[in-house]
Amino acid sequence: MTITDGGTLSPGEDLPGDEVPVGDLGLDLAEVQRIVLTALAEDLGDPPRDVTSESTIPATQTDTAELVARADGVVAGLLVAAEVFAATSAGRAAFEARVDDGDRVRRGDVLAVITGPTRALLTAERTALNLLCRMSGVATHTRRWADVLEGTSATVLDTRKTTPGLRVLEKYAVRAGGGTNKRMGLYDVAMIKDNHKLAAGSITAAYQLVRTTFPDVAVQVEVTTLAEAEEAVAAGADFLLCDNMTPELLTEVVRAVGDRVELEATGNLTLETAAAYAATGVDYLSVGGLTHSSPILDIALDLRAR
Repeated sequence: MTITDGGTLSPGEDLPGDEVPVGDLGLDLAEVQRIVLTALAEDLGDPPRDVTSESTIPATQTDTAELVARADGVVAGLLVAAEVFAATSAGRAAFEARVDDGDRVRRGDVLAVITGPTRALLTAERTALNLLCRMSGVATHTRRWADVLEGTSATVLDTRKTTPGLRVLEKYAVRAGGGTNKRMGLYDVAMIKDNHKLAAGSITAAYQLVRTTFPDVAVQVEVTTLAEAEEAVAAGADFLLCDNMTPELLTEVVRAVGDRVELEATGNLTLETAAAYAATGVDYLSVGGLTHSSPILDIALDLRAR
């Protein structure tokens, strides 16, 4: 469905805006449109309406607005914002991006210029900003981690600790910030954690059960000691998640099994300790805070003076 002029939802139609480029970072347009429609429906109610804009702005009025950074950071989500304006204007809003996702921006920079029906611009404003500010906040925080790890052998990974319904967008934002996505969900990689080990009886037993049931799925095992790491590697694990280890213990694990499996460190990692963990020779640092604790990047929508 699309949102037509005046704020009504029209079921059974496709969202306009298919010509908006997705970009090199990869973002599924159909998924973006699904999220946009859900977010707009939440804001517009049932029946959908923007009572303030419909009361104060003539239906024929058009204006130009700018998306402006209110703080320094890294941008992510311009395509998503464009789809919000496309939806509220039935494709009549022209969205011109002035920067690309993944670009560093400074306070005061114009990120995009949008021209179209004024009602549609203001109806889209909060939904577009909610998504754009959130994604840009994730990208900005991720870039801080990527910068700290630059020059080391370690890469920063995200986790499944995402906002429900926004995982695709938040993981895209991690990529825009210079990070790498781990598994998208419970379906693409098996992760044997402490509760699985307890339920199955041991690391080896849990690994064998997963391998028998899903022979083509990669298996990662969470370990907390050197002995567990050695057991997991002997069982056949593809990679290890080293949970809450000190840099000293992690160094021992890297020396013992690092030439046989990829190693990922996690648990209470901070920007201040990142370099010490990277120096152990571990392959990855996984940071839940990339998505569950990143502050937004402050961005505003400003109408140009008439």
